[in-house]
Amino acid sequence: MTRDDLAGRIEASYADPDGALDIEAVEAAVGMLDRGELRVAEPADGGWRVNEWAKKAVLLFFRVRGLETTDVGPFEYHDKLPLKSGYEASGVRVVPPATARYGAFLSRGVVMMPSYVNIGAWVGPGTMVDTWATVGSCAQIGAGVHLSGGVGIGGVLEPLQAAPVIVEDGAFIGSRVVIVEGVHVGREAVIGTGVVLTASTPVIDVTGPAPVEFRGEVPPRAVVIPGSRPKTFSAGEYGLPCGLIIGYRTEDTDDKVRLNALLRDHGVSMS
Repeated sequence: MTRDDLAGRIEASYADPDGALDIEAVEAAVGMLDRGELRVAEPADGGWRVNEWAKKAVLLFFRVRGLETTDVGPFEYHDKLPLKSGYEASGVRVVPPATARYGAFLSRGVVMMPSYVNIGAWVGPGTMVDTWATVGSCAQIGAGVHLSGGVGIGGVLEPLQAAPVIVEDGAFIGSRVVIVEGVHVGREAVIGTGVVLTASTPVIDVTGPAPVEFRGEVPPRAVVIPGSRPKTFSAGEYGLPCGLIIGYRTEDTDDKVRLNALLRDHGVSMS
């Protein structure tokens, strides 16, 4: 079965919710996601392309599966999806009680401290998913990324056309950062502790003579800390959260010690 044939069968099954599920096609597609042969979003033509039919396969998979009890040592799970397996053969380190669901892909060299990776997510080689970090459904995390303790990467299945959160290669995401609603973090960017990024959160470059504003994206190699800016309401003026770009990584600030020094100048740390 070619990829185009599989996509056509998934589309047909999704378009007819009252018809018989194409179980063979659904299981084949989710199996490809699990092995990394298919991605919900992938680099294409200098940007990213969302494969909506892959999202549809994930949604249909929940209809295919029934609730089952799984015992893993002292832990018991009761869920529709099995847990991911085969870590030794894949070259992945998983520290108990870290959990990845079947249908998520973990590249060789990934380390999962006690953390969680949901179905449809793709995690690149050598990435660290630190303690209590979560990678939501369909999120795309690049190679050599560090997701620090308590990071929350949002997931997305619907609307189907919505892009997932994308964190590109070499990015460092500080502790308790939250990134949701399809925000795109550029290559080697640094997000300081406690930043919250949504599609509507302003990310403001304050390094020049005038502010430059981004929404839904963080430029490559940008160093971002939490900030606020005033907004007037009927009841008065209040500060709304934003991200502040206080600099860009250079050869002098690439190592962790110098990055920490840069961030601490502004009262923030990396982790």
